[in-house]
Amino acid sequence: MRTIIVTGASSGIGRAVAGKFLAEGWRVGLIARRADRLVEMAAGHDAAMPLPCDVTQEDEVDHAFDAFVAEAGRIDVLFNNAGIFTPPAPIDEIPVADWHQAVAVNLTGMFLCARAAFGRMRRQAPQGGRIINNGSISAYAPREGSVTYTTTKHGVTGLTRTLAYDGREFDIACGQIDIGNARTEMVEALIEREKAAGRAVPHTMDVGIVADAVYRMADLPPEANVLFQTVMATKMPFVGRG
Repeated sequence: MRTIIVTGASSGIGRAVAGKFLAEGWRVGLIARRADRLVEMAAGHDAAMPLPCDVTQEDEVDHAFDAFVAEAGRIDVLFNNAGIFTPPAPIDEIPVADWHQAVAVNLTGMFLCARAAFGRMRRQAPQGGRIINNGSISAYAPREGSVTYTTTKHGVTGLTRTLAYDGREFDIACGQIDIGNARTEMVEALIEREKAAGRAVPHTMDVGIVADAVYRMADLPPEANVLFQTVMATKMPFVGRG
């Protein structure tokens, strides 16, 4: 049975991706802070393993990955997904605490989980695996007031490129999916903000489309890799956004 760890698995894109891989017969490690949500997700799925964990804490990340390997035997794929979007505002109105929180989750959390996966993939037999980072089209065309989110997502792109390079020697592939307006809790909150401001409702797409795209990336043979993939609502103003 092939194996994957999904971070941020308790809601949104992570939940949809975890469900897709369970439906395809994979062993799935579910990482998120909300243990009750993970237990609820795993109910009725013998191949699901709840791994309550704060991705910003090194010891908790290492414990979760060790527990998964102890039961599943190896890690074939990490979907490095956990992230947050702090309240939007011009930079001078953003609390410094929001900046630190965004960096902690969107960058440090991704670094720690990639580090944990990379080290175990490098040392398992047979060696190798695949890391898929959840980036964002905000790293290419930011939304108004999104400096914390956009800046950290630029960092994720740097993480992806470096891991793709450093992983070659160890048969570890790394790719990134950049997603635009999948219907998740975060996008629903965006829609409500736009409505409240009297602006047009954003175009969206079903989150299941993203889950299918992540699965296709993960299911590639070892000799192939999607380095970057953009999946977005067709009519959203990404190209030419401004």
